[in-house]
Amino acid sequence: MTGVPASAAGGPSGARRAKGPASGGLTPASGRALAREARDRAPGGSGGGKARRDASGPEDVRAAAASSVPSSSPSSSEDTGIAGTTEAQGSTRAPRGGKIAAAAVDQASVWNIANLLTMLRLLLVPAFVMLMLADGGYDPAWRSLAWAAFAIAMITDLFDGHLARTYNLVTDFGKIADPIADKAIMGAALICLSALGDLPWWVTGVILGRELGITLLRFLVIRYGVIPASRGGKLKTLTQGVAVGMYVLALTGWLATLRWWVMAAAVVLTVVTGLDYVKQAIVLRRQGIAEREAALEEKEE
Repeated sequence: MTGVPASAAGGPSGARRAKGPASGGLTPASGRALAREARDRAPGGSGGGKARRDASGPEDVRAAAASSVPSSSPSSSEDTGIAGTTEAQGSTRAPRGGKIAAAAVDQASVWNIANLLTMLRLLLVPAFVMLMLADGGYDPAWRSLAWAAFAIAMITDLFDGHLARTYNLVTDFGKIADPIADKAIMGAALICLSALGDLPWWVTGVILGRELGITLLRFLVIRYGVIPASRGGKLKTLTQGVAVGMYVLALTGWLATLRWWVMAAAVVLTVVTGLDYVKQAIVLRRQGIAEREAALEEKEE
């Protein structure tokens, strides 16, 4: 068996020598089989057998893997990093720019549904006055049309603010025009009713005085904070609208008596909520002054 390694080192000639007498009694067939097996196992043999394929396999695999992977040179890595950073910055800046653009569009877009409803209410004010005073102001048909215009104005008042807050349609125009439209339609109705003798002037004075006074009070204390609308204020607005609407219609009998009681409730709510707003304004102003004084003391220390 010592001749087998020698044949592996000698290649084909070693295989031929293994056939001789030194083979130790091996048959030619067994000698060729052993030589072939040794040649396959030898890493540096002349044959291109399994050993060579196994030895070169990992290199081929590594070469194939290297060729299939994109180049990872420093320049390409830097390009990739720069591109990735640019994309990341773009992805982070895009939403912020989109929000700014959207806010600009919202602020610039006056022709949204909420503002259109406010404009409609402003246009209904002169239409209501003309219908209310048509034919001397006592024709039931004209008064019914005036009531329809007043009802539309009051209903749109319930929706325009809700739409503006829900769909982010708040604009500077809406902030100014909405309260003006509210006071305009209510003031026009009260003045027309008092001018026609259907409603005492003192009722008109109390309601309009309260509305204008609270509006002015809000502007005076706005540097200290905002006076929120209370449930009593919302109930007051609803009661005023129902009472004035009943007075606009030419009602008789028990309905005429009912509208008097509804108007009385509206006047009471007007006074009570007005006093509550005055109280809130005083408290808000005191808190604002106290906070400013505390801030000044901290700065001095």
